[in-house]
Amino acid sequence: MTTSDTPRLLALRAALVETLRRKGIRDPAVLDAIGRVPRHAFLESGLEDRAYEDIALPIDEDQTISQPYTVAYQTELLGAKPKDRVLEIGTGSGYQAAILHAMGVQVFSIERHPRLYEQARRRLESMGCGAILRLGDGSLGWPQWAPYDAILVTAASPDLPKPLIEQLAPGGRLVVPVGDLESQRMVRATRRPDNELEIEYFDHFRFVPLVGRSGWQAADLEDH
Repeated sequence: MTTSDTPRLLALRAALVETLRRKGIRDPAVLDAIGRVPRHAFLESGLEDRAYEDIALPIDEDQTISQPYTVAYQTELLGAKPKDRVLEIGTGSGYQAAILHAMGVQVFSIERHPRLYEQARRRLESMGCGAILRLGDGSLGWPQWAPYDAILVTAASPDLPKPLIEQLAPGGRLVVPVGDLESQRMVRATRRPDNELEIEYFDHFRFVPLVGRSGWQAADLEDH
């Protein structure tokens, strides 16, 4: 997957992969996808030169394209394999969906902001990415395509969203940052064959809020 790549951008992307490896990312499929997906293509004009810094950057609707380390960290926890059915909550720029697609999974992604949805849809289509997108409340999941082998939430939730748990296949994994509006802890919930959940807790992060019926309500955000 290439979009207006230059030798300089390729070198910067390779350097980013090495940075992520030094920070502890080990999954070769994740590192390979980061090395192939042109992050600069997901940024607005004027920010392309910062695309391969390991930082979050602003996009429209007061949202962000996550720090590459965060993208790699969540994707590694997800443990997705080629041909897995994966649901992403929070399409944003489309970068995370492109990473998952580059890993050979079947990607479904939901975005609640119409402008971001349209931008991501056009961008991913132009890149030949076959992710299936929809506009809607991601906290409710996408029952039409369930069950999913994995669900990745790219926004902060106050708890494990029940509709997403219900849409996991046996053995499926939900990776979601859970906490308050200031700080969250990355959680992986695995649905065992007996339908019980195995809950694992990982590092702390800070994400934009997951807004929706099974996430944060608009009233919760008025003072933030």
